[in-house]
Amino acid sequence: MEIINIAIDGPAGAGKSTIAKTIAKKLNIIYIDTGAMYRAFGLYCIRNNISSDSNEINNILDDIDISIYHVNGEQQVILNNENVNEFIRDEEVGKMASEISVNKNVRLKLVELQRKLATKESIVMDGRDIGTYVLPNATIKIYLNANVETRAIRRHKELQDKGIIKQLELVKEEIKQRDYRDMNRDFAPLTKAENAIEIDTSNLTINQVVDKIINYIQEFTEI
Repeated sequence: MEIINIAIDGPAGAGKSTIAKTIAKKLNIIYIDTGAMYRAFGLYCIRNNISSDSNEINNILDDIDISIYHVNGEQQVILNNENVNEFIRDEEVGKMASEISVNKNVRLKLVELQRKLATKESIVMDGRDIGTYVLPNATIKIYLNANVETRAIRRHKELQDKGIIKQLELVKEEIKQRDYRDMNRDFAPLTKAENAIEIDTSNLTINQVVDKIINYIQEFTEI
């Protein structure tokens, strides 16, 4: 069977990871969470008191090794030989990941690994520049979006489920700030790929979005 690359992009809270994981499971292909790689990098910076300053970041590039493995279908993120799955979903790590992602050298380091993974087998990869930069020749490109209010409510609930108390308005403001950083960075900013299909998830359930994407995939591929 031919190798199929599915690129899913979109802003924070649009549902990328949940949708990508579900699609990968339904189609029995590999899910690659690129955001987890940036979070692992961000975790290293936090642990070592490294700021997002370009000079500091550039000085540690050679000190960081990030790999992704799959065990029983589950992604394992390895940072310098340590499995960091349980540490990279912290809100502070996510903020640092967004800040360091604007660094061109960080992106180049991680993109190389992401592209190698995509040449080996059929994958679903989600992030903010997958269809435009990481996998410009992806078989299928999807751009998920949702209004800021909906995305803030989703993120607020995620935090509550983790026992983290934060005002909804503050979560909304943080999402706006992250959108601005992601869309205005100099290198590979968040934008819809020219040939991507856009889906507004604001008023759709997870299953409705998944069904739309799978129907689209099956229409244009033999998977």
